[in-house]
Amino acid sequence: MSKVPSDLKYTRTHEWLRLLPDGAVEVGITDHAQHALGDLVFVEVPEAGRKVCAGEPFAVIESVKAASDVYSPISGEVLAGNPELASAPETVNSDPYGRGWLARLTPADALPEMLTAAEYEKLAAEEAD
Repeated sequence: MSKVPSDLKYTRTHEWLRLLPDGAVEVGITDHAQHALGDLVFVEVPEAGRKVCAGEPFAVIESVKAASDVYSPISGEVLAGNPELASAPETVNSDPYGRGWLARLTPADALPEMLTAAEYEKLAAEEAD
């Protein structure tokens, strides 16, 4: 079973969200998602200052298998894309909940309802069947 940290919130499209102390949020893809994609060869993160809308693609991840859009779990403005991923996309494979974060965002609104770790684990298990 993939790792699912209990302190994060999750989407049905396999993104995670961490609330940072300054009110910003950090976003990445789940361990389940990176396992499904396989070895990552390219990650395109959003640029600082870009406005994003919840549910719309805001990053691209390419693996040896396929390219996949990553969807923003919230609306807001990008504070930073993870610069490390341009030269080391495999960081998402090795540390999806730490150094493999994709972007930091300033939320435009209150955070939406998202899945808890237990709810996400159930979703991921159903997809694996």
